[in-house]
Amino acid sequence: MPALPELGAALAEARRELEICNACRYCEGYCAVFPAMTLHRAFEDGTLLQLANLCHGCRACFYACQYAPPHEFAVNLPRALAELRAASWESLVPPPPFARLVQRRAEATVALVVGALAAMLAALFALRPESGVGFYAHLSHGAMVAIFLPAFVAPLLLLAVALRRYWRLVEGRPIRLHHLVTALRDAATLANLRGGAQEGCQFEAGDRPSNARRWAHGLVLWGFLLCFASTSLATVMHYGFDWPAPYGFWTPPKLLGVPGGILMVVGGIALILLARRADPDLGSPAHRGGDAAFRLLVVAVPGSGLLLWAATGTRLVAPLLALHLATVLAFFLAIPYSRMAHAPFRLAALLRDVQEREASGRRR
Repeated sequence: MPALPELGAALAEARRELEICNACRYCEGYCAVFPAMTLHRAFEDGTLLQLANLCHGCRACFYACQYAPPHEFAVNLPRALAELRAASWESLVPPPPFARLVQRRAEATVALVVGALAAMLAALFALRPESGVGFYAHLSHGAMVAIFLPAFVAPLLLLAVALRRYWRLVEGRPIRLHHLVTALRDAATLANLRGGAQEGCQFEAGDRPSNARRWAHGLVLWGFLLCFASTSLATVMHYGFDWPAPYGFWTPPKLLGVPGGILMVVGGIALILLARRADPDLGSPAHRGGDAAFRLLVVAVPGSGLLLWAATGTRLVAPLLALHLATVLAFFLAIPYSRMAHAPFRLAALLRDVQEREASGRRR
């Protein structure tokens, strides 16, 4: 199995700790990582990448571990897998230097937002249409498509390249429908955030399980899906039924988008507060700043959209439109290089896990 040379140290530490875990097996009934771990006697690089991306960081294993610090074995598996997981995204998504910058430095995300805001203000000034209704009076639909379509498609293509490399490294097989159904079910229900005894995560409250993180992730996930559905329906209405924006509240885009935005804001704020309470030694210290900046961006995108909607008909529309479009543009550009990468990579890990369990004859 070809290794990624830049992951040498992270791979070595994850391998050391997993070999101890595989000998102990006290946590075998915990999240999907441990049943998957027991399918292997030796841990090749691809196997380590798979287990790292399968881990959802619930941290229950750390508080159950008899070999955790101050024991001389110093097993801190949540941290080892978090470091390898984030480093794998940095190495697999092109170009790696930019991925490392955004993953590790909060300033990179801030600079991305500021640059996007400057670009949007320039577009609003230079491309202002002669006529239009609502926010189209400030920037035409054609101009928005010209700006955002490449900004959305290009990052997805880069992410597809990275996922293809990942799939080869973990020796993934052709994906069948039942693999996809099972993986999507686990992803949609956030099954691996239930913790070791299915009582919840031990992310923010030490050795006390809590479902707060699972619920916060669920709010962001389903809020994002509602917002995506809102945008998709608006596109169909615009091109298929010649019904351009702005839309009233009792239309499908608003009935999906407004609740979706509220769910994302509430869930995003909850994730920020939970991260402040979590033990930083159980995550990747190098990626703390980048993760924190992206959580703020997750709140800023729907938050600015809700403010724009509330300001309809006022003089605040133009500046709020620039702010909202800037946060959306920064979010799109950061998709492969930020914490957002965890969603497609973990879905790929869940798919591979289904295949491995099927090959071994195990069911979960």
